[in-house]
Amino acid sequence: MGLLSLAIWAPIAFGVLLLFFGRDNQAPMVRWIALIGALIGLAVTLPMFGGFDNATAAAQFVEKAMWIERFNVHYHLGVDGISFWFVPLTAFITVIVVIASWENITERVNQYFAAFLILSGIMIGVFSSLDGILFYVFFEATLIPMYLIIGIWGGPNRIYAAFKFFLYTLAGSLLMLIALIYLYNASGGSFDIATWHALPLSATAQTLLFFAFFAAFAVKVPMFPVHTWLPDVHVEAPTGGSAVLAAIMLKLGAYGFLRFSLPIAPDAAREYAWLMITLSLIAVIYVGVVALVQRDMKKLVAYSSVAHMGFVTLGFFIFNDLGISGGIVQMIAHGFVSGAMFLCIGVLYDRVHSREISAYGGVVNTMPKFAAFALLFAMANCGLPATAGFVGEWMVILGAVKFNFWIGLGSATALIFGAAYTLWMYKRVYLGPVANDHVAKLKDIGSREFLVLAILAIAVLYMGLYPKPFTDVMDVSVAELIKHVAQSKLN
Repeated sequence: MGLLSLAIWAPIAFGVLLLFFGRDNQAPMVRWIALIGALIGLAVTLPMFGGFDNATAAAQFVEKAMWIERFNVHYHLGVDGISFWFVPLTAFITVIVVIASWENITERVNQYFAAFLILSGIMIGVFSSLDGILFYVFFEATLIPMYLIIGIWGGPNRIYAAFKFFLYTLAGSLLMLIALIYLYNASGGSFDIATWHALPLSATAQTLLFFAFFAAFAVKVPMFPVHTWLPDVHVEAPTGGSAVLAAIMLKLGAYGFLRFSLPIAPDAAREYAWLMITLSLIAVIYVGVVALVQRDMKKLVAYSSVAHMGFVTLGFFIFNDLGISGGIVQMIAHGFVSGAMFLCIGVLYDRVHSREISAYGGVVNTMPKFAAFALLFAMANCGLPATAGFVGEWMVILGAVKFNFWIGLGSATALIFGAAYTLWMYKRVYLGPVANDHVAKLKDIGSREFLVLAILAIAVLYMGLYPKPFTDVMDVSVAELIKHVAQSKLN
């Protein structure tokens, strides 16, 4: 069993262990088992840093074994420069969520932590699959634990939110399955994704495939106008669920565009780039304006996620190295920043049991340490230089200006809207005099919460100050992808 298999199956094994042996009256032991499982999942990804070769675009840490012989389906794993960072990022966020949820969950504790551990392994499976059916199985399997996390531990309207999440994402994925079957037949009976990249497909086939993949991945990102499920889900999901959803699950759709849409249907991708750019700019600008009028902190950050992911898809479809690399960097940075933003909201909600901005005011007076962390993450969400939030957005804006000045100008307005809604929320919640008795009684964060926020703060600052390790990994793979997309596959 290679490193990728260990990264996938180690957390899943611990999750299954908790399902069978954990009980609510054994909550302390359950939490420690969950933390050990999450830490092992992260630890097995660390040797990948030393063994990854930045000089090649080929898949590395490859594992391949026959799975379903009759249909030539393989258990085929590997990562390249595009997918590499999402494996340790997923494992890292899982550790953070386990620690952050340590005291918050008191019912069905074993099932809660098991769901996150199993979800972690499945998401790593999505990022490392090199077989089409294996990708599809992992991609769809992510719905089950997240559906349960929302539906069991969510807010008052959790059932509605869970159904909406499940139906939106499942409906789009069915078209992707049809596309995968078509590619299987077109390639002479192969589900190997790399083989599909080389298929000489007609213009009509590429167009149909492009929109089939679009249906699956656009909902997952989510892109405008299929983004409406995300605010509802974030509002109802528990804090850990919101953090994982924003930090990792939204990236599955964006990753799908890079792994399927662009390399398999490059001519269609270029032809319909105008549509993708338009939808991305609407997400960046319009959804940013919508975020300005939100009264619920979670809804505001949820709409902020849609706007930030609009940067990602914009970067992918301007077809230059700055744009695509910037989009990938933005995905990683958004994982740190959005996860931190939702965890900060969770800290307040655990104490006051309200997400309404109007329920707060002057939190800095009673929780100065926490307010300092929240300020850093708010600045990163605005795209402040020297934070992770700046690097990807700046690269995408530069790439967009290189592609078309007016598109670059439109994307840059997101920095203004981002600063407006984030700082407005920070001012209303944290600054000024103490607003009410609830805020007056607040106690500052303890050692566990401090540890979680400090780790995320280090990640946000490190990536902002020294992004080179992140960009070096992806440079060759991005260059190869751009070269591939530039070459017509039409007969």
